[in-house]
Amino acid sequence: MRASDAERERVAEALREAVAEGRLDMEEFEERLEAAYKARTHGELAPLVRDLPAPGGGAAVSPVALHKSSGAGSAEVDWPSRIGGTATSRGAFAFWGGFGRRGTWTIASKFTAFAMWGGGEIDLREARFESRETVIRLFTIMGGMGVTVPPELTVRVRGFGLMGGFGDRATGEGTPGSPTVTITGFALMGGIGVERKLRKAAKRQLRESGGTGSGQVEDGGPRKELG
Repeated sequence: MRASDAERERVAEALREAVAEGRLDMEEFEERLEAAYKARTHGELAPLVRDLPAPGGGAAVSPVALHKSSGAGSAEVDWPSRIGGTATSRGAFAFWGGFGRRGTWTIASKFTAFAMWGGGEIDLREARFESRETVIRLFTIMGGMGVTVPPELTVRVRGFGLMGGFGDRATGEGTPGSPTVTITGFALMGGIGVERKLRKAAKRQLRESGGTGSGQVEDGGPRKELG
C-alpha cells in the first residue's frame, strides 16, 4: 500500500525517539530518516522501525499501526471554517533578530518574509487562511527560516538555495477541501526548511490510542534543511 506524508512523518518521529533513548546511533538514525522520507510504500517503511519498540516500551512499531493512525485528526480538520476572513499578518522581517508566526492567526493570500543574519518561524498547523490559494515568499541572506505545516495541508515548495538550502520534502497533497499553499523564494548562504508535523489535537489522539505520535520528541527533532 502506498505510504502517505503523515505516515512517513510518524516513522520519522519513532526514529527520533529511538535516537533520543540511545537505541540508534546518529549515523544509523540519519540513514533511516533519509530512507523514511524517500519511502513510497508501507513495505519500505516497515523495516525502518521493525526492531524498535512503540512509545512506552510496548511491542514493535508495525506498518498496520502506522496505517490505522494515519487518519487520526485528519478527518477532523474543518477546512471551510478556516478559510476566509481578514488577514492578521501579511509579512515578516528579521535583521540580526527573529520573528515568529504561530498559534491561531490568519495568513494573507500573499505572505512575504525576509531574514538577514537572523531567522524566523512560520507555523501553519493552527492557522486560518485568507484565501483558498496562499503564496508564501521567503527570502534569507545568511539566515534561516522554518515553515511547519500539518499533514492535512496541500503544499507546493518551489524555492531554491545558492550556497544554501531550500528543503522541499513537505511537498504533497492534503485532505479534501484543503487550501493550497505554495512556498517559494530563495536562500543565499542560509537555509529554509519546510516540514510536516502533527497538530496538537492529532498528537493527543495518537497518544491516547497508543499510536506513534510523540509531541516532545517531534518538536525537538533535527531540521536537516536548515543551515
